[in-house]
Amino acid sequence: MSDHLPGDWSHDPVAAESDTALVEVYRAFERADPDGVRIARMMRHTLDQLYDGQRTGRYSWDQLHKTERTHFGTLFEINLRREFDDVIDEGVKLDYRIAGHDVDCKFSQTMYAWMIPPEAVGELLFVGYVKDSASEFAVGVVRASPEHLRSGANRDAKVGLNGAGRSAVRWLHRPGDLPPNVLLHAHPDDVAAIFKPGQSGQARVNELFRRIVRQRIGRNAVATVAQQDDFMKRVRENGGARSALRPEGYIILGGDYAKHRWVARQLGLVEPEPGEMVSAQVSPALGSDPNTVELDGVLWKVVDDAGPNPSIAPRVPYK
Repeated sequence: MSDHLPGDWSHDPVAAESDTALVEVYRAFERADPDGVRIARMMRHTLDQLYDGQRTGRYSWDQLHKTERTHFGTLFEINLRREFDDVIDEGVKLDYRIAGHDVDCKFSQTMYAWMIPPEAVGELLFVGYVKDSASEFAVGVVRASPEHLRSGANRDAKVGLNGAGRSAVRWLHRPGDLPPNVLLHAHPDDVAAIFKPGQSGQARVNELFRRIVRQRIGRNAVATVAQQDDFMKRVRENGGARSALRPEGYIILGGDYAKHRWVARQLGLVEPEPGEMVSAQVSPALGSDPNTVELDGVLWKVVDDAGPNPSIAPRVPYK
């Protein structure tokens, strides 16, 4: 967890809050997204949208140009509005109207570095922060009252939060819950092998599922590696990674299928979410082995390395 954020998340951040409007905005988001799944998904989508991996092969904030990085705040504002159209209406004076109150939206890649324009002074702010390299995000609500702001402004007349303002942020979600960016966090040797020059898109996707095992792999990672319009075709049977890697003992489980998620649970693997996949190498198991599943009449278990002569992996049914 980021050391920028308070460690005690067991209490209700707005239980003793006297700002009624702030509490109403906070509760509206809390009801709509109690566990932070929606905001995390939106953050992941916004980062991936900016990376544009399918066309560029990029998957990291460091690979972006400066002008592209500044665009994230606009995308954050737009995508938050779309994701939470059950909570957010068009603002009268500011970006949003939430629970009957005008709210300005602010994002920063640096915690607490939100810059507040003159028209938002005294108003409510919905503030966001994300750091892909640390797999963390945070969102909260704060009142940009004069006592919460620094005394000096920049040349655009914008000001930041002072110490009291930072303490006044009422956080909705703690960080660390971003859907994974497997390429960013993979070992450099694995990334180099996946993106080895001269390989076809299919070969790169095969290498992705060969190298990145027991982890949730999102569709965007596949698109970034394949760099083709029909990127999901590179995962499927009939010439995709599933059939190409089966002779090496690999199964690829898809989160879009209840049967595949069940198989993942039986094998002790992380369960893929819809739109995600998990790859693993398997071999025949004994009845006494833990975390096994029966497929094609054979009992299977996950292995770290099936050796030089792996068993052909089973076909995993979709229903």
